[in-house]
Amino acid sequence: MSKTYQVVGIGNAMVDVLCHIEDVFLEANGVQKGIMQLIDTDRAAELYGKMGPAKEISGGSAANTIAGIAALGGKTAYVGKVKDDQLGAIFAHDLRAQGADFDTPLASADTEVETGRCMVLVSPDGERSMNTYLGWSEFLTPQDIDETLMANAEWIYLEGYRFDGPDSQAAFAKAIKATKAAGGKVSLTLSDPFCVERHRDAFLEMIRADVDLLFANEHEVCSLYQTEDLEQAMALSVSDCALVACTQGARGASLLTAERRIDAPAEPTKVVDATGAGDLFASGVLYGLTNDATPENCLRMGCVAASEVISHIGARPDLDLRILFFQKGIPL
Repeated sequence: MSKTYQVVGIGNAMVDVLCHIEDVFLEANGVQKGIMQLIDTDRAAELYGKMGPAKEISGGSAANTIAGIAALGGKTAYVGKVKDDQLGAIFAHDLRAQGADFDTPLASADTEVETGRCMVLVSPDGERSMNTYLGWSEFLTPQDIDETLMANAEWIYLEGYRFDGPDSQAAFAKAIKATKAAGGKVSLTLSDPFCVERHRDAFLEMIRADVDLLFANEHEVCSLYQTEDLEQAMALSVSDCALVACTQGARGASLLTAERRIDAPAEPTKVVDATGAGDLFASGVLYGLTNDATPENCLRMGCVAASEVISHIGARPDLDLRILFFQKGIPL
């Protein structure tokens, strides 16, 4: 049966506040380079006050992935929570303008908790250090899951960051049940190695029971299986999940099943801001899968999309990805 949506994403709804800094700024302000740290409202205000000129761009990991698929022409929808405030309006407008459906009700303007935002500090080498105030995004619950929407998705895409909350894990379980009952498939991104450390058992239980496609980078998959050996971690991952897409930074990416492994090199580009590389990699792979591309071309789409997004500030594409795919000889 034909589905209304190719991919429906569920996860955080955030606005990224991006600023270029020197590494000394990180040291002076107690920010650990290259990872995501959860912060409260006071810490968000403190960092914002110390940052130089910043740029506000809609973000949220899974929302970036959905926006990327929509930009390619895929039919997508998103579930994530924002407040009826300035940043919430920016988030909703940007996602809808990209072509995705976004109908999650906004929290009322008098709600004390604000729309989530991520202070992204970009180092000279392009590495990003993320300081995340989850805000209203944190309060995703099963009541926010429309079972009809999930049933109308070929794939759902779940954001690992949203495991930071028992109600959100229950929301994922409800979405998975509705999707699977209607013949849809489930994909999951691990999001961050420290997120994996916090929720390893819950991740493994979900992956083994329900996940059809796992997205991870090399650090996340090694954290999941508690090994420093990437080859061992990838071998273990495909014993738990039918299809695994693993990125390895400048070395490229791999798409694996128990029977086969496909490798693709990273697309050469100047790294301006690494924010969103994994998100747009997932966009390319999922767009390929839902448009009957070969596994090789799915992987190449992911690498090309990732290379585009790291070539500029912001975690959503500036260029037409379809044109980029055509220029690279990838059939659409």
